[in-house]
Order: sequence, then structure tokens, then C-alpha cells
Amino acid sequence: MSDDKKLKEQMVKWRHHFHENPEIAFREVKTAAFLAGELRRMGLDVHEGIGKTGVVADLKVGNGNTVIGLRADMDAICLPETGTVSYQSRNEGVMHACGHDGHMATLLGAVKILSETRNFNGTVHCIFQPAEEPGRGSQAMIDDHLLMDYPMDEIYGLHNVPFIPAGEIHTRKSGIMASEDNFIIRIHGKGGHASSPHMGTDPLVIASQVILGLQTIVSRSANPLEPAVVSCTELLTDGAHNAIPSNVEIRGDTRSCSPGMQQLIEDRMRAISENSCQMYGAGCEFIYTHEFTPVVNWDACTETAINAAAAVVGPEHVNANCNPWMASEDFGIFLKYIPGCFVFLGSGVCEKAKDNIMVHNSDYDYNDEVLLTGAKFFATLIAQRIPA
Repeated sequence: MSDDKKLKEQMVKWRHHFHENPEIAFREVKTAAFLAGELRRMGLDVHEGIGKTGVVADLKVGNGNTVIGLRADMDAICLPETGTVSYQSRNEGVMHACGHDGHMATLLGAVKILSETRNFNGTVHCIFQPAEEPGRGSQAMIDDHLLMDYPMDEIYGLHNVPFIPAGEIHTRKSGIMASEDNFIIRIHGKGGHASSPHMGTDPLVIASQVILGLQTIVSRSANPLEPAVVSCTELLTDGAHNAIPSNVEIRGDTRSCSPGMQQLIEDRMRAISENSCQMYGAGCEFIYTHEFTPVVNWDACTETAINAAAAVVGPEHVNANCNPWMASEDFGIFLKYIPGCFVFLGSGVCEKAKDNIMVHNSDYDYNDEVLLTGAKFFATLIAQRIPA
């Protein structure tokens, strides 16, 4: 059996184990214990309980001073699995619907390659991060002194992407994944009988004006060359079919790929909401929270990732200036403190991108055929960046 075939079989076993035993954010106790055991068997120095359930494993070769971080996320999501794979989730209502099972197996595979070849000169910190889905895990690890106790010169990560063909690796300089900001706009009017709107202040009509006004942010305030999304997703009232409400609540989220755009959206939303309410004589509460920071790649590290990707899959299968994905990823927190790069690992099998089952779908399953590609990408990146 070839070394590649043997490694792939091992990675598939790891991945299926994780898929069968999913755990949600900050409860990845058994997952962390399994990872720690496998990493110790490969000879790494393992540290547990960082950021509650996070794991960091150190692999040092030679006397080089450069330290590179490789990161994989660990948590599953609260979604009942409807697929029929033999390794279906054993935890009711929880499944690995985003591919973090594959990400963990990929990093374990990279560790196995690096621990056996030892073809680099420096230190690799292998970071298994909890709670990516709610966007809290990276900050939890940092708050638990990750960057002080395990300092890194650079950090790299990846995410599988079903709408990109399997065997391709895409990335880009600057913003590659979006922030997620949540908002609540509470409009306080004066309700009354539906037959007598002149006797009150109708917050539902005002909410309609606000919602339409918010749509002008992307079309008229934002640079059309920068990606931005403003979505109102919920409208809640205390009215009835024959009663004008006194209070209306608008909820939703926004996405952007740079701190500047993030601030512009917040400022314009606040102005539109507060001024619209003032114009119609209603009160306004504007609440805006930053859930995920954008993932903004560093230029030099992106070049490093592109070179490694080309060596693994061939230049023709590398997109070095891909479109941003407007989903969010808390890897962006690391990139605020450390140079690094995040890449997309294509996992799609259908000719038309939309025919692939997307992540966060109850039928989703990681494509095992790209496990080895991801592992080799990480291992090659290390060997090229800090050669022996």
C-alpha cells in the first residue's frame, strides 16, 4: 500500500470518528481528548484546556526560530442529520454540518506527514480551536494567553467550500470572508384602533421606511467595488389585525469584508433609523453588535499559501484572487494579531456549483477525497516556509 493511500485511510477513519461524535461549542470535551491522544501518539507536546476545550500541540524540528501556527476548528452545530451515511451522528440534534470534522482530520494528517518527514527547521503550533460557529472560540483561546504562551510568527487555516470544485485551492489578499454584525432596531410609536390611525403614531409604517432606507446603504453609500450586505430578517410587533402596534422591532445582520465598510454600515444604519423615527415623531433604540470580525489576509502570507497550493494541486488549480465569501469565520480574530492567510479548499463534486450540498445543510457530508489535499497543503506550506 502506498504511503498516500495509507495516510488517506487513516484520515478517513479520523474524520468518520469525529462525524459520529459531534459536540457543540465549548463542549468539545471528548473531541479534545481524542485529538490529544492521537497527537501524543505522534510524538507531539500537547496542551489541553486552552479557551476551555481547545488543544495546542507543538512539533519542533531543528534549531530554527520561526514558529508557524496551523489551525482547525472543532465544533459541530445544532442540526439534526438527515443523511444516511454509515457513520451518522450519534448525538441527536447535533451534526458536523460545516466540515469541521474534515478540518480536524486534515490537520491531523498534516501533523503525521510533518512528524514523519521532519523536513523543516522550526516549530509548528497545531491549534484545534473550539466554538468557531458562534464566533467565540478564537477569542477565548487568546484570552487564555494563547498568543503569550505559544507565540507565532504566522498562522494559516482553511475551510472546505462545496461550491468550488474538488482539488482546487482559492485565496486572495485582503478580505476573504465577511464580518457578521447583528442589529436590533426598536421603534416606539403610539398604537390604537386600526380605524383611527390619525390618533396615534404608526411604528409599522415607520419601520417600512427604515427598512427601505437601509437598502440604500449598499446601493448608494458603499463603494460598489467593495462587498457589503444588509439584511433585515425579522419584523416583530405587538399589534393585532385590528390594532395598530405601539412597538415594532426590526432584526437582521450585515456582512462586509473590511473594518472601514463595517463602520460605514453601522454609522449609516444608525442615522437612517434614528432620523426616520424622529421625522415621524417616534422613539428609536438602535443596537448593533459585532459578532465576527472580517477575515483579512496578509499579503506576504497569501503569497506563501499560493506557492504551497500550486506545489500540491498545480498552478492551474489555484485561484490567487478569488471572490470573497460573505459567510463569517472567527479565524479573522487571529489575523488581527498575527500575520497569516486563510484559504478555501474546494470540495464540490457536481459540475454546477449550486447542485452541491452546501454547508449548514442537514444532508451535508465532508468530501473525503479532499482530505489528503488539505493535509499536503499544510505540510508543504511548512516545508517551504521554514525549510530544513
